[in-house]
Amino acid sequence: MPSYQPWCHGNITRSKAEDLLSKAARDGSFLIRASESIQGAYALCVLYQNCVYTYRILPNEDKKLSVQASEGVPIRFFSMLPELVEAYYSPNMGLITHLQYPVQREEEVDEEPESNDLPPQLPPRNFSPNDLKDSDQKSPELASKSLTDTYLMRLQHVDMSTVSEEHQVAIQEYFRNSIVLDAEQVQNGFHNLPGLKKLTLTICKNLNSEISRVLPALEIFHRTLDQQLSPGIGQFPKRVSADSGQSVSFRLEQLTKLLYSIEDKAKSSLFESVGYEGGHRKSLIPPVTFEVKQESLGISTKMFLKVDVESGKLYFKKSKDGTEDKYFVHNKILQLVKSQKMHVKLVIVLETEKEKILRKEFAFDDTKKREGFCQLLQQMKNKHSEKPEPDMITVFVGTWNMGNAGPPHNISSWFQCKGQGKTQDDTADHIPHDFYVIGTQEDPLGEKEWADTVKGVLRNITNISFKQVAIHTLWNIRIIVLVKPEHENRISHVFSDSVKTGIANTLGNKGAVGVSFMFNGTSFGFVNSHLTSGSEKKLRRNQNYINILRFLNLGDKKLNPFDITHRFTHLFWLGDLNYRVEFPSTEAEYIVTKIKQQQYQELLSKDQLSMERNDGKVFLHFDEEEITFAPTYRFERDTREKYAYTKAKATGTKYNLPSWCDRVLRKSYPLVHVGCQAYGCTNDIMTSDHSPVFASFEVGVASQFVSKQDLNSAPQGGIQIMNCVATFSTKSKTKFFIEYHSSCLERTVKTTEGENSEHSDGSIKVWFGNQVELTPIISDPEYLLDQHILICVKSTDADESYGEGCVALRAAQICYTEFQITLTHHGEKTGTLTGGIQLQTSEVKPTEKLYDFIKVERDDTVTSKGKGNDLNKFSVTQAHDISNPNYMGVSFQRDVIDKGWSYSMPPKSLPLAVQGCKDSKKGGYDVGTRSPTVKPSNPMGGGEGEKVSEMFDNPLYGSMGKGHSRCKDQDHQLRDHLTSLDQSLSTFKAADAEPERPPVPTPRNRSFTYSETKPQPPAPITTHPSIYKKPVVPSHSEGGGSNMPRPPLPSKYRAEPPITKGRDYRDSSELPIKQRLPARPGQPLPHQRHAS
Repeated sequence: MPSYQPWCHGNITRSKAEDLLSKAARDGSFLIRASESIQGAYALCVLYQNCVYTYRILPNEDKKLSVQASEGVPIRFFSMLPELVEAYYSPNMGLITHLQYPVQREEEVDEEPESNDLPPQLPPRNFSPNDLKDSDQKSPELASKSLTDTYLMRLQHVDMSTVSEEHQVAIQEYFRNSIVLDAEQVQNGFHNLPGLKKLTLTICKNLNSEISRVLPALEIFHRTLDQQLSPGIGQFPKRVSADSGQSVSFRLEQLTKLLYSIEDKAKSSLFESVGYEGGHRKSLIPPVTFEVKQESLGISTKMFLKVDVESGKLYFKKSKDGTEDKYFVHNKILQLVKSQKMHVKLVIVLETEKEKILRKEFAFDDTKKREGFCQLLQQMKNKHSEKPEPDMITVFVGTWNMGNAGPPHNISSWFQCKGQGKTQDDTADHIPHDFYVIGTQEDPLGEKEWADTVKGVLRNITNISFKQVAIHTLWNIRIIVLVKPEHENRISHVFSDSVKTGIANTLGNKGAVGVSFMFNGTSFGFVNSHLTSGSEKKLRRNQNYINILRFLNLGDKKLNPFDITHRFTHLFWLGDLNYRVEFPSTEAEYIVTKIKQQQYQELLSKDQLSMERNDGKVFLHFDEEEITFAPTYRFERDTREKYAYTKAKATGTKYNLPSWCDRVLRKSYPLVHVGCQAYGCTNDIMTSDHSPVFASFEVGVASQFVSKQDLNSAPQGGIQIMNCVATFSTKSKTKFFIEYHSSCLERTVKTTEGENSEHSDGSIKVWFGNQVELTPIISDPEYLLDQHILICVKSTDADESYGEGCVALRAAQICYTEFQITLTHHGEKTGTLTGGIQLQTSEVKPTEKLYDFIKVERDDTVTSKGKGNDLNKFSVTQAHDISNPNYMGVSFQRDVIDKGWSYSMPPKSLPLAVQGCKDSKKGGYDVGTRSPTVKPSNPMGGGEGEKVSEMFDNPLYGSMGKGHSRCKDQDHQLRDHLTSLDQSLSTFKAADAEPERPPVPTPRNRSFTYSETKPQPPAPITTHPSIYKKPVVPSHSEGGGSNMPRPPLPSKYRAEPPITKGRDYRDSSELPIKQRLPARPGQPLPHQRHAS
């Protein structure tokens, strides 16, 4: 597309085009932008009567351009866009109005190049000679000299004392004569450069013959190693003989690759022979002993718990060196129940040889010890699991701006999550993660050197030789993904890509690299970005983010309408995002003082990234763990005691206030398990002015499903989506339809055109009245409950997306469920979609997941220590295991509640707690408990294993008392607000008596304002996860009802005096029977299943 035309706007977004035309405010105003749906096509946008009309400009096979205008108008073809525009200045060409006023494109302010301190930034390693030559031609000084004079002058300033006389003569001869001949060859279209080829042959004469001598021996050695590991396969492709005619550089590359391959195979063979490979059974985690206290009849007794992961045993000892005759094997350890308020307390549920249930309660020295114990027990369960495929893995994510300096000798603390913030206990040092994803910026090392460094560190820590999934580099920005050897065959569909966002979006000094892949049935995406620097360039950073979203090409190519925030089950975004703390430069010393006092809350309230996220401008619906570590930039090198916040420049002093530039964020599909185990920075890696940042996650994954049902006799399942209403704020005059995408569907499904209804407030609603039937490829409910439906609302005129969202099938596992999702496009909120979903499939008992093993107990409920083998008699009936706690609307450091989706379930009667496991599928799904799996010990359906205690005051974070008390108060306020909504639900329902009535059209009068004039029946309020509440009948073990007094906590564990607190909307014991919600009158529940 010609860039010099005023109406030509390149790759601007559709919403940006609407904004520019709206500002023009004259009929006939127009612009042309690149199409978002078809490569090489354009979109002609015309303003008429305050509405934007879009026409596609498509190229044919001969590259001729034509406009898709009104029917009945002859199609005309044009060679160039200016010809087309000139023709459509004439009236009656099939447009809504003829073109009159071109809208000027906005000029972007290019980023100024940075001037870094020593060590100096290395030149980009992939800077091609052509790029250098172009820059030389543009230089006025070099343009006045011939190539010969230029290079001969440079040669005079080079020390050639170590070069042989023969080679000196050859180089001088090339610059005097041959380079001119090569330049003439290039000008004439020949790129073989005979002069350069002759010079390299002369210099490498001995090397060439040496390669011919050593290569055959290396090939034989390589083939032998291959046969040793895999007999009969892996033969080296083709022997490169001395007279092969290949260039020296090519043969040298072959030799280098061969040496690397020999090294890797030899290491692998040796490690495997001595058991050092570190596969699923070979990584050695040493036994760990924990000192705990057990209270019985008010008497505290010291005990020791020894965890032997390799043997799968948990020992109970009265002294550290005592006998080990009392132990439980892994399959007799049923569950770990954490106390939410007492951060050191843990209940271990055990099964005896006589199939009786024991409930043992212990107190650890501190919270980190308890977390380390739980991680070791979970690792034990995973290692000795009989499941063929894992359902939970752990992922390490690290980011480090290396400051163009090599790493120190020891960087183990980074990979062991040690330092400041939320860190891991020493007892978890030897527990390996399943994935290691490391992003670096300003990385001076080569790919091979850095990969070997990281693999070596991990081998020393874990005794595992990790396999490389992918590595991708853009200039000095790099990402590498390593995986346990046992998972190598579970990974497929590996893609990597990069986007440049540097000066004029053409230089790669800033930008992003990304890697995506499938792990069995779960998709992962990882993005490492280095955004524009400078405190004042916040808007430029926001634009960097949008450009990366739009142009980073990862994941399933069939999901073209969706950007990367919707393409993956789990997306992790890491890097030097360069967002700063927005304080005046005069406050630098005040900031440093606050950091020394570990009082971060005031500083975080001015964190640019947090403020931009709160405003919905970047990282919409992403989640970040609470920051409890000091700013990671800008330190003096070789120390972490002093921030270097000033930099002397020719134009004056530049301030780089201490800031949290280096971050890790994540976004997952709804109702999946993900929890953060660690988030912090190191203290002991000081070669850069940035500190490395680490994050550790526990992630639920789905297996490549093999149905247990007979495919011929199994009933055909189905997914019904109905009553969909989309609400947009747009000036486009078009019709809309919905596309449904999912890997579980046989094909992509499109609806018919919706019925538009325009409102006086400027919003437009589209009613998709027809019910849509989606046919899954597998009908087994165990498979379907792990799946998601991606929804895209598109225009009929340009086939471009106006918003995308995601619905979890798990929400519809019981009955018809209403949903509301936020529609986004290119990272911006564009509207909402409400509707209902019904899953038609057979009954199934949910499979227990590994993350169900750890639960969280609410301390303010009454539990009893029942006897016998009925686990439900003493089960923690109010345990809430929360995955993605921020999706509930509970946010650590922000008041952001909208997480992009919510579900509302009609209330159902539940069985008593003692019958909770009889039919777990009847238990319902409560958005408040966020549990995709129902377990016997939790009749409310908890089962996500997320550490809910982190939502409240958590000692893991260190001395952060003030900040936590503030978050705690906000959480109580939120629960009070939700409780009041529960109480007023009947009134809300009464106002919602006609759910099936489509919106009534109103006269057109649009603006960009977005609001609701009439509440939609299936739309829960977006600022709360759900106002529908599922009543639970308290079990006898709870004391019989909500009016029973709670017994006081034992004095040993009492953390604080009793206080009056807000009612918890998740606590069924505080829901009086008279306030329990009746079934919604007139609510259609097609194919609703009843308890047998």
